[in-house]
Amino acid sequence: MTKGQRKDENFYLCIDLKSFYASVECRERGLDPMTTNLVVADPSRGDKTICLAATPAIKKLGVSSRCRVFEIPKSIDYIMAPPRMSLYMKYSARVYKVYLKYFDKDDIHIYSIDEVFIDASKYSRIYGKDMKLLAKTVMEDVYRTVGIRSACGIGTNLYLCKIALDITAKHSSDGIGYLDEKLYRQLLWNHRPITDFWRIGRGTAKRLERYGIYTMEQIAKADRNLMFKVFGVDAELIIDHAWGRETATMADIKGYEPKSNSISSGQVLFHDYNFEKGRLILHEMTELLVLDLVDKKLVTDNIGLYVGFSNRENIAPVHGSMSLSFYTSSMKIIQKSMDDLYCRIIDENSLIRRISISFNRLLGEENEGFDLFTDTNELKEEKQISHTILDIKKKFGRNAIFKGMNLEKDATTLERNRQIGGHKA
Repeated sequence: MTKGQRKDENFYLCIDLKSFYASVECRERGLDPMTTNLVVADPSRGDKTICLAATPAIKKLGVSSRCRVFEIPKSIDYIMAPPRMSLYMKYSARVYKVYLKYFDKDDIHIYSIDEVFIDASKYSRIYGKDMKLLAKTVMEDVYRTVGIRSACGIGTNLYLCKIALDITAKHSSDGIGYLDEKLYRQLLWNHRPITDFWRIGRGTAKRLERYGIYTMEQIAKADRNLMFKVFGVDAELIIDHAWGRETATMADIKGYEPKSNSISSGQVLFHDYNFEKGRLILHEMTELLVLDLVDKKLVTDNIGLYVGFSNRENIAPVHGSMSLSFYTSSMKIIQKSMDDLYCRIIDENSLIRRISISFNRLLGEENEGFDLFTDTNELKEEKQISHTILDIKKKFGRNAIFKGMNLEKDATTLERNRQIGGHKA
C-alpha cells in the first residue's frame, strides 16, 4: 500500500495526458514530444492566434502552451501543427478504453478530453497493489497502447488528487504525486503563487490580496466572518480547500442534477463586425441553438444575450435577458425575441467582437405553451420542418442543408459547422 495508507481509506486518481494535442501530433508524425519543438495552432488565423498546446521540449525553451504565435521567439525552429479535433477525440476514446480495463465506468468521471477523475478506493484491494503502483500500471498501459505519456495525482479526496496532479506530480521523476490532508498542509500551505491551486483564479487571488492573504495557510487561519463577507457562500468551499478538505464524492458527481438548466452558444469573431453584420451572426447562432433545443426535446421561456465589443472602442460588454410569454421551441418566436433583445441593448454604431446567447429555465417539450394569438397549426408545421432539417444534418452532415443568410459575406455558420469546439475538426 501507499506509505501510510489504511485499508479502509478512500483514494482518488486524477490522470492527465501530457501536452495532449501536441503529443498526438508528434505521435502521428513518428516524433518524440520530449525532444520535438511543436505547437498546435491554426496558421490561417494569423500570428495572433493562441497556441492550443506545446510539447514539453519547446516549453523548456520558455514557450507557454497558451501563448500567441507571435510570442514564440524567432530563434526557435519549430513545427506548427493545425488542430485536428476529431483526431484528438479518437485518441481520447482509445485512452478511455484503457481505463475501462482497470476501473468500472461508474468510478470514472471524464473531466475534459485529456483528464479524468477515478475513485480507486476499492481497487487497491482488488488488484493487491498500492495506489502508486496501480497508477503506474495504468499510465504505462496508456503509453504502451496509445503512445501518450501521462501524469497522475493521488489523493484521499477529489480535491487533493487534483492538487497532487497540478503541483506535486510536476516535480516527481515518475510523474506521480500523492497528498493526504496532513501532507497537503506540510508541503503546500505556504506554496505560491496561490493561483496554482484549483479554483483559485486571478480574480479570487486579487480579492484575497486586499486583505494580505497570499497562501492557503493564511486562508485557513483567516477570520471566517471576513471570508464570508468577501466571498459569500463560496467561502465555505474556499476554506475547506485551504485545509485540504473535500466532501464531494464520485457518487455525488454521478448523481448531480442541476436545479436549473440552460444551453448556450458563443463565438469570438475574427474581426470587428458592425451592427447589421453582428445581427446576422446572432440570427445564425439563434437558429442553430433552436435546432439544438428541438433535438433535445426541450422548451424555454427565457433567453439571454451577451455582446463584447472591439478593443478599439474601450466599451464594457453588455448583456441582457428576456422572458417569453410561454415555454416554446418555436424558431419564429425565439428568433424574433432574440432580435428584439439585440436591438434593445446594442448601439447601432458599435463594433462587435464577441457574441454569446443562451436559452434558460429549460423544461421538457411536454410543457410547451401558446397564447390566444398563436397559430398552433403553424407551430406544428414549423416543428416538423425543424425535425426534417435535423434528420438531414444527422445523416448527411451539418452543412447538408442551410439558409441563404449562411452564404452572406461574413456569415460564420458553414465554417463553424466544419469545426469542433471552435477549431478545425
